[in-house]
Amino acid sequence: MRSILQSLRRAFRSTRRAGANRVRAGAVRARRSVLPALQMAVAGVAAYLISEQLLGHETPLFAAVAALIAMGFTKEPRLRKVVEVAVGCTLGVLLADMLVLGLGDGVVTALIAVFSAVMLARFLDPGSMLAMQMGLQSLLVVMVAVPPDAALGPFTRSLDAVVGGATALLITLITPKDPRGEPIRELRAVAEQFTLALRETAAALQTSDSRQAWHALIRARGLQSQVDETAKALTSAKELTSFSPAHRRHRHYVRRIEHTSDKLDLAVRSLRVMTRRAVSTIDHATLSDSGTVQLATVLEHLAEASAQLGQAARETGPGFDRWMNTARDSMAAVATRLHPRRLDIHDLEGEALVLLARTMVVDLLEATGCDHDEALTYLPDL
Repeated sequence: MRSILQSLRRAFRSTRRAGANRVRAGAVRARRSVLPALQMAVAGVAAYLISEQLLGHETPLFAAVAALIAMGFTKEPRLRKVVEVAVGCTLGVLLADMLVLGLGDGVVTALIAVFSAVMLARFLDPGSMLAMQMGLQSLLVVMVAVPPDAALGPFTRSLDAVVGGATALLITLITPKDPRGEPIRELRAVAEQFTLALRETAAALQTSDSRQAWHALIRARGLQSQVDETAKALTSAKELTSFSPAHRRHRHYVRRIEHTSDKLDLAVRSLRVMTRRAVSTIDHATLSDSGTVQLATVLEHLAEASAQLGQAARETGPGFDRWMNTARDSMAAVATRLHPRRLDIHDLEGEALVLLARTMVVDLLEATGCDHDEALTYLPDL
């Protein structure tokens, strides 16, 4: 009986923790979704009112539907994606209207319209949600009768779709949100995880703990998804700063962040290779005590410099240049030590680690704004 009660208590505690975690995660999602939800609400209602009040269309459902589909639901609506989906929705409605005009409404027309809309959606977007939405929209075009007094007949709904897509595009362009926010957050997260992986690698060498080196390798491998998210956020930011009058003043800063992100991506790749090599070096105990200590110290200093790079990503004003210069000086100081003899390393595996660290330092120096040739001058000749 006691064991049953203990099992029930454990199950209750586990369920309570899972429920609390879901509530916290849901609260975070809801908080981050306020702006996208507001954008969708404004776009849908505005498109409906424009078609109804300005164009005199009766029940312009397709204006609201096209606006909502074009906006989608993402943290940062991508301008090109909004345009593609808006054009796709309009073409889907237009195609269905032409089919109704030529074949009349009916089951065969509905089949052809839905199939064509789904194929168009698959061409535009790999996700399943757009295909479902456009298929439903085309089905409604065929099944819902056109108001008898519609000015353009069946093509009134195509005009409504144009209004919806244009409204979604306008909302995306004028939304008063700093396009730098998401790229900065993503880049800062990459820099922080990169720094942690470097420190774990340094600690693993210091203590000859290959398991800790494996943990660093797992962290470094997990960085790729964050790097990809940074690239997506930068693509969205570049589109907004290129076409939105409200955000054009930020375009030079976004380009600088993109350069930093690209070079940090290369450094992450070098880190993965170096950390994997460190696991083998520790397992085979090929480094001398002095070489181990000196290499671990160099990597720890490099981690401190990468932390300064992450700090620069937090700044959007003069502090950005100040922290970038500080990070560059710190990395240059590390680069001058990256020679096997200066680190008391005399074996092939240790030399391989130093060579990989040299490649990574060059990438990091370029991330701070150095050109490639200047970054190479900090490295001692081999």
